[in-house]
Amino acid sequence: MNNNIILDIQNLTVEIDGKEILHNLNLRIPKSESYVLFGPNGSGKSTLINTIIGIPNYKVVKGKIFFEGKDITNLPVDERIKLGISMAFQNPPEIKGVKLLDIIKFCLKKKNEENLEPEHYELIEKLNLTSFLERNINVGFSGGERKRSEVLQMLLLRPKLVLLDEIDSGVDIVSLRLIAQEVQRYIEESGATALIITHQGEILNHIFIKRACVLLDSTIYCYADPQEIFKTIKQVGFEKCVECQKRVCEIDG
Repeated sequence: MNNNIILDIQNLTVEIDGKEILHNLNLRIPKSESYVLFGPNGSGKSTLINTIIGIPNYKVVKGKIFFEGKDITNLPVDERIKLGISMAFQNPPEIKGVKLLDIIKFCLKKKNEENLEPEHYELIEKLNLTSFLERNINVGFSGGERKRSEVLQMLLLRPKLVLLDEIDSGVDIVSLRLIAQEVQRYIEESGATALIITHQGEILNHIFIKRACVLLDSTIYCYADPQEIFKTIKQVGFEKCVECQKRVCEIDG
C-alpha cells in the first residue's frame, strides 16, 4: 500500500434501490492535494462521495474503499468521520429544534454549558454566521447561508479528507468567496486533502486545485489541469475527455 495515497477506491460498484449507478470504478488520490471531479448530470459524482462518507442507502456490492490504507468499505458514517473524513452536502437539510450553536458544540465534543474558544468564534465570524448561532439549523437560511453553515461544521471536525458536493451551486458570489477562503486556508494549514464536485466550475476561481478529472460511464478520465479540462468541457462536451485518450487508471504517488 502506497503511504502517499490517502484515498484508494478499487473496482467499486454501487447500487441505489437496486439500480447500479457506479460499476468497477477506480480512483486514487494522494495526500495533501486538492482534486475536482467533473461529470454530466447522472454520471454518479454525488453517488461516489456519498459512498465514500458511508451514507447507508448507497450499497457497495463490489470493490473496496481504503482510507490511509485502512479498509473502510463497511464502516458506518460516524466511524469514517472519526478517522478524518468529512463532507459538505449539496442540499443541507433543515433541522428544527437544533440550534447551530448546539451542532457546533457537538462537532467540538463540548458540553452544552461549555463555551467556545476564541478561534472558533473567529471562524464563525469569518463565515458571517455569528447572528445565526441561536437559530435552528438551516431553517429559513438562504442557499449561501446553508452552505456556509455546512462548511463551518465540516471544518470544525478537522478532517484529513474534505468532500465538497456542488459547493458552488445555488450560492451567491460573496458566500462562495467566504467559503473558498476558509476551505483553502484550512487545507494549507492542515495539509488536508480535498475532493470537490462541481458542475459550473466557479470554485476553480477560488480554491487552488492541482488536478481535475472527469467521471463518465464509471471511469475516471483526464487527470490534468482543471482550467484546461473545464474549458474543453464548455467548448466540446464531456465526451472529448474520452476521445483525447488521456485515461489514467491510477496515479503514481
